[in-house]
Amino acid sequence: MVVLGIESSCDETAAAVVVDGAKILSSVVASQVSTHEKYGGVVPELASREHLRKIVPVVDEACRRAGVGVQEVEAIAVTEGPGLIGSLLVGLVYGKALALSLGKPLVGVNHLEGHIHAVLLENQSADGLASSGTVQEAQLPAVTLVVSGGHTSLFLVAATAVGAPTAPRRPALQSFNYRRLGQTRDDAAGEAFDKVAKLLALGYPGGPVIDGLARHGNPEAVDFGRIRMKGNPLDFSFSGLKTAVLYRVRGTSLATEAEQRREWRKGAAREVVRDHLPDQCSQETLDLVASFQKAAVQDLVERTLAAADACRVDSIFVSGGVACNTLLRERFTEAAQSRRLRVYFPSPALSTDNAAMIAAAGYYKLAAGERAGVSLTAHASLPLGDGGP
Repeated sequence: MVVLGIESSCDETAAAVVVDGAKILSSVVASQVSTHEKYGGVVPELASREHLRKIVPVVDEACRRAGVGVQEVEAIAVTEGPGLIGSLLVGLVYGKALALSLGKPLVGVNHLEGHIHAVLLENQSADGLASSGTVQEAQLPAVTLVVSGGHTSLFLVAATAVGAPTAPRRPALQSFNYRRLGQTRDDAAGEAFDKVAKLLALGYPGGPVIDGLARHGNPEAVDFGRIRMKGNPLDFSFSGLKTAVLYRVRGTSLATEAEQRREWRKGAAREVVRDHLPDQCSQETLDLVASFQKAAVQDLVERTLAAADACRVDSIFVSGGVACNTLLRERFTEAAQSRRLRVYFPSPALSTDNAAMIAAAGYYKLAAGERAGVSLTAHASLPLGDGGP
């Protein structure tokens, strides 16, 4: 089954063509970083306008790279939520119109489910564009951490075989089920990275910038302590950590330094900022950044490991934009070695928002006979799975 995936939940306009949920024929992502960079975060109205401008050429390019005409696509999978409502509507309405005009089946996909399938897709994508060979025989059930600018959630993911074998590499179709173990009560981890980077005038998106600068700092310089949670111990909260950084900066030389850096950034070319940003940061700022990253990563890793212990599984999936963080990958790799766990990450191309993961997740729904009608609509807070630890 040749599935066209469409993703527009936030600030990436993406389309991809995937065969049988396993082989990526094309994956096109149009970024909006340059649009939102000056604001230090995503502006919803601007994001919607950019999606409107890019959705048609991005889908056309995905089909061109795949070597298939849009009429040859056998089904369409589109993100229905969660995300920014205006952004979601652009991709969803276009996907519905395309499916209706071509007479093709349509299915809605939860964005978080897509991130989970990014791990599974790469595992099966031996000939795919994004396959890095880093994920081998991902095992279910698994505890999955979906961590990005908009989401920080823990799920227990399981699958059961359905029907007869369909291919040598996939013995049978899979029916997936998800149980939400924990979620952020306020800021998502990636959002906290963005806000700290904005506070310190380091640039946007904050995750990659802080990841790069933290290598020049001492992660032990500032002790932020452990993040304590009442109630569900597998929930996350990063607002306190973000506020602790604010209090260390406000009214100090670090705030003055940040203003000077902001002015420098305004007059400097992008490549100059990229290459010389560490030179514009005091050691105190670099130490603060490194310490913040350490605290955030430590919390993500510890709660995920606690979830794996509670569910008695030895497989962990980590996906979403923050899954690209160098320290996060190092800490999970160390845990895998010391605790005999299997930890799987998608490659960076599939960690961030993309449509290949939507097409892959949609394939299993379509193969099981699921279809969406014209009443399919966007949901900004669409939940995934059953709740409760």
